[in-house]
Amino acid sequence: MAEFLAYRILDGKLEFNAVPKTLKEKVRKILLDLGSEELAK
Repeated sequence: MAEFLAYRILDGKLEFNAVPKTLKEKVRKILLDLGSEELAK
């Protein structure tokens, strides 16, 4: 699920602040691994 949300953020269809609290750290790590740390704010 975290990977799905990360790709939704990359596609511009979801904002990081809309990610559920329980998944934020996993999504943040995926975005960092993909070189998109600016989207994990």
